[in-house]
Amino acid sequence: MRLKGRLRARRERGPKIKDVPIGLSATGTRTESDSLGTIDVPAGHYWGAQTQRSLIHFDIGDDRMPKAVYHAYGYIKKAAAVVNGREGRLPAWKAELIARVADEVIGGRLDSEFPLYVWQTGSGTQSNMNVNEVISNRAIQLTGGRLGSKDPVHPNDHVNMGQSSNDTFVTAMHIAAVTALHDRLFPALSRLRDAAAHKSEEWAHVVKVGRTHLEDATPLTVGQEWSGYVAQIDDAAEHLKATAAGLDRLAIGGTAVGTGLNAPPGFGDAVAAEIARLTGHPFTSAPNKFAAQASCDPLVRVSAALRTLAVSLFKFANDMRWLGSGPRTGLHELDLPSNEPGSSIMPGKVNPTQAEAMLMVAVQVVGNDAAVSMAGAEGNFELNAFRPIIIDNVLHSIRLLSDMMDHFRGFLVEGVRLNTLKLKSDVERSVMMVTALSPVIGYDEAARIAHRAIDEDLTLKDAAIRSGVSEELFDRVVDPERLTRPGVAR
Repeated sequence: MRLKGRLRARRERGPKIKDVPIGLSATGTRTESDSLGTIDVPAGHYWGAQTQRSLIHFDIGDDRMPKAVYHAYGYIKKAAAVVNGREGRLPAWKAELIARVADEVIGGRLDSEFPLYVWQTGSGTQSNMNVNEVISNRAIQLTGGRLGSKDPVHPNDHVNMGQSSNDTFVTAMHIAAVTALHDRLFPALSRLRDAAAHKSEEWAHVVKVGRTHLEDATPLTVGQEWSGYVAQIDDAAEHLKATAAGLDRLAIGGTAVGTGLNAPPGFGDAVAAEIARLTGHPFTSAPNKFAAQASCDPLVRVSAALRTLAVSLFKFANDMRWLGSGPRTGLHELDLPSNEPGSSIMPGKVNPTQAEAMLMVAVQVVGNDAAVSMAGAEGNFELNAFRPIIIDNVLHSIRLLSDMMDHFRGFLVEGVRLNTLKLKSDVERSVMMVTALSPVIGYDEAARIAHRAIDEDLTLKDAAIRSGVSEELFDRVVDPERLTRPGVAR
């Protein structure tokens, strides 16, 4: 009896965990197995049979599953282990061991063990099993066991306990997207918005010629023009944050088809709460797992919001490159920073490269969203099987926009200067300020003055005086700065 008691206590305590550095020095191959049989895998890596089969069958292109998805999976595996351990389905030592290795996944210390391509099974099963196998073998290494033995930590029975690829992969998609948005995109967006707002305030009273249809229009201030960019950014940010809130609902707990088969009662709620605790984001278990697993609508909405932001930034960047065009024969209202030589043949040429890069990023994001929209529509019955392309494109858009906004801000917006002489000259030669005379002398007479100024290459004032308008009336009515704020008393 005492021997049985000691054996039981030893099993409860588990094997001694060694402090083994990450890495395998072995060369050649080792044999691992899955439900299809055995296969040789590289002895210097932790992944197992299913990962190796995926590498063979889906060696397509250069697009690898984003590491952010695997880091997100680390949170899922840790949270599930904590819950399973706390509720007695896993021995405490085994739950703690899985959680320890999951922390290595979260921290990116096992990134080299996640080699799979985006182009794989549409459910993400192979990536889920890649994580399960790596955690299992790393845990086995820490206990001094034999890699591939699945003992004492089994990739399916223990690491994947209570889970399915069908509920965990989309959960990882949400976690990865939320993390990328909050850690990268929203801060970059805020920095760009503030830099643009600073310019708007700095140039609040600098008058310039407005343009509609690419033709001269009535005046406004540079600050007013830039306030439009700020408002577009604010609106896009508000829209994106509202749609991102939908990512807080996780599919975890739905297992294969949304019914929760093989997951204990309350498992999804408990794991989601643990993920929320670990990440600091308000994740909850989705109230309807069938929608959460059969569709990717929350990510489709986020992608559309990213596209909207890209469209707003395209407008901002396009205006910047046109307003900086020149320096001798363009608009040249803005002096753009000289970041690098612009030509291999034309000495001294400088181009609006940051604006051009922003335009290309915006085009790519719009293209990414088209792919996400089409993939999102392919939710057949109880599963959307286009998940890898959706998360790859969403994370790609977030990364591109985040990086580009910081570059656009740091290398263009913050360093841009006004060409005040050109602005003043353009205002003096502006014809469309005749609009202010229209209520006083009538539309037809104002039009004749405008055409006379253009045809005879006169200033508007000279054309008006030659047409019978008194200088006193002209100066009183056609005040450029006042025209930018018609409702404000002088």
